[in-house]
Amino acid sequence: MAEDVLVLTQDETVRLDPDRLEQLYLRLGDAGADDVVCRAIEELAVRLSHTERLFRQGKAAEMRKSARSLVAISDQIGMRTLARVAGDVTRCIDAGDGVALAAVLSRLIRIGERSLTAIWDTQGLRV
Repeated sequence: MAEDVLVLTQDETVRLDPDRLEQLYLRLGDAGADDVVCRAIEELAVRLSHTERLFRQGKAAEMRKSARSLVAISDQIGMRTLARVAGDVTRCIDAGDGVALAAVLSRLIRIGERSLTAIWDTQGLRV
Protein backbone atom coordinates (compact mmCIF):
# COMPACT_ATOMS: atom_id res chain seq x y z
CA MET A 1 0.00 0.00 0.00
CA ALA A 2 2.46 2.60 -1.19
CA GLU A 3 -0.28 5.23 -1.30
CA ASP A 4 -0.50 4.97 2.51
CA VAL A 5 3.08 6.12 3.02
CA LEU A 6 3.40 9.64 4.32
CA VAL A 7 6.62 11.51 3.73
CA LEU A 8 7.46 14.07 6.38
CA THR A 9 9.43 17.05 5.20
CA GLN A 10 12.05 18.30 7.62
CA ASP A 11 12.02 22.06 7.31
CA GLU A 12 13.30 24.37 9.99
CA THR A 13 14.09 28.04 9.82
CA VAL A 14 17.69 28.84 10.63
CA ARG A 15 18.34 32.16 12.30
CA LEU A 16 21.65 33.91 12.57
CA ASP A 17 22.25 36.40 15.35
CA PRO A 18 23.06 39.59 13.44
CA ASP A 19 24.09 41.33 16.67
CA ARG A 20 26.80 38.73 17.29
CA LEU A 21 28.16 39.22 13.77
CA GLU A 22 27.96 42.99 14.09
CA GLN A 23 29.91 42.89 17.36
CA LEU A 24 32.53 40.70 15.71
CA TYR A 25 32.90 43.17 12.82
CA LEU A 26 33.04 46.17 15.12
CA ARG A 27 35.67 44.55 17.32
CA LEU A 28 37.89 43.07 14.58
CA GLY A 29 37.18 45.27 11.57
CA ASP A 30 36.00 43.95 8.23
CA ALA A 31 39.14 42.06 7.25
CA GLY A 32 39.65 40.47 10.68
CA ALA A 33 36.01 39.49 11.09
CA ASP A 34 35.84 38.12 7.52
CA ASP A 35 38.86 35.97 8.34
CA VAL A 36 37.30 34.68 11.59
CA VAL A 37 33.96 33.93 9.92
CA CYS A 38 35.56 32.16 6.96
CA ARG A 39 37.73 30.01 9.23
CA ALA A 40 34.71 29.26 11.42
CA ILE A 41 32.62 28.20 8.41
CA GLU A 42 35.40 25.90 7.26
CA GLU A 43 35.89 24.42 10.73
CA LEU A 44 32.14 23.92 11.22
CA ALA A 45 31.88 21.98 7.97
CA VAL A 46 34.79 19.75 9.00
CA ARG A 47 33.41 19.24 12.54
CA LEU A 48 29.91 18.40 11.33
CA SER A 49 31.30 15.70 9.07
CA HIS A 50 33.64 14.46 11.79
CA THR A 51 30.83 14.29 14.37
CA GLU A 52 28.67 12.24 12.02
CA ARG A 53 31.58 9.90 11.26
CA LEU A 54 32.26 9.38 14.97
CA PHE A 55 28.60 8.49 15.48
CA ARG A 56 28.79 5.81 12.78
CA GLN A 57 31.97 4.48 14.42
CA GLY A 58 30.34 4.39 17.85
CA LYS A 59 32.93 6.70 19.43
CA ALA A 60 30.73 8.58 21.87
CA ALA A 61 33.47 10.30 23.90
CA GLU A 62 35.17 11.69 20.80
CA MET A 63 31.79 12.60 19.32
CA ARG A 64 30.94 14.55 22.46
CA LYS A 65 34.18 16.56 22.19
CA SER A 66 33.47 17.31 18.54
CA ALA A 67 29.90 18.41 19.30
CA ARG A 68 31.15 20.64 22.15
CA SER A 69 33.54 22.34 19.73
CA LEU A 70 30.57 22.92 17.38
CA VAL A 71 28.82 24.73 20.23
CA ALA A 72 31.74 27.09 20.80
CA ILE A 73 32.48 27.82 17.14
CA SER A 74 28.87 28.34 16.08
CA ASP A 75 28.11 30.56 19.06
CA GLN A 76 31.13 32.74 18.24
CA ILE A 77 29.64 33.71 14.86
CA GLY A 78 25.98 33.95 15.86
CA MET A 79 24.66 30.52 14.88
CA ARG A 80 22.59 30.09 18.02
CA THR A 81 20.33 27.34 16.67
CA LEU A 82 23.31 25.26 15.60
CA ALA A 83 24.96 25.81 18.99
CA ARG A 84 21.79 24.75 20.80
CA VAL A 85 21.35 21.57 18.75
CA ALA A 86 25.02 20.64 19.13
CA GLY A 87 24.49 21.03 22.88
CA ASP A 88 21.49 18.70 22.59
CA VAL A 89 23.79 16.11 21.00
CA THR A 90 26.09 16.23 24.02
CA ARG A 91 23.11 15.85 26.37
CA CYS A 92 21.92 12.77 24.46
CA ILE A 93 25.39 11.25 24.73
CA ASP A 94 25.51 12.04 28.46
CA ALA A 95 22.08 10.44 28.93
CA GLY A 96 23.13 7.34 26.99
CA ASP A 97 20.04 7.67 24.77
CA GLY A 98 21.06 6.22 21.41
CA VAL A 99 17.68 6.68 19.74
CA ALA A 100 17.47 10.34 20.71
CA LEU A 101 21.10 10.80 19.71
CA ALA A 102 20.44 9.47 16.20
CA ALA A 103 17.47 11.80 15.79
CA VAL A 104 19.23 14.87 17.20
CA LEU A 105 22.35 14.18 15.14
CA SER A 106 20.21 14.14 11.98
CA ARG A 107 18.78 17.47 13.05
CA LEU A 108 22.28 18.79 13.74
CA ILE A 109 23.40 17.90 10.22
CA ARG A 110 20.31 19.55 8.67
CA ILE A 111 20.65 22.70 10.80
CA GLY A 112 24.40 22.77 10.20
CA GLU A 113 24.05 22.65 6.43
CA ARG A 114 21.36 25.33 6.46
CA SER A 115 23.32 27.51 8.86
CA LEU A 116 26.45 27.30 6.74
CA THR A 117 24.45 28.25 3.66
CA ALA A 118 22.77 31.13 5.50
CA ILE A 119 26.02 32.62 6.79
CA TRP A 120 27.73 32.07 3.44
CA ASP A 121 24.89 33.99 1.77
CA THR A 122 25.21 36.74 4.38
CA GLN A 123 28.93 36.96 3.80
CA GLY A 124 28.31 37.13 0.07
CA LEU A 125 26.26 40.26 0.62
CA ARG A 126 29.17 41.92 2.45
CA VAL A 127 31.61 41.58 -0.42
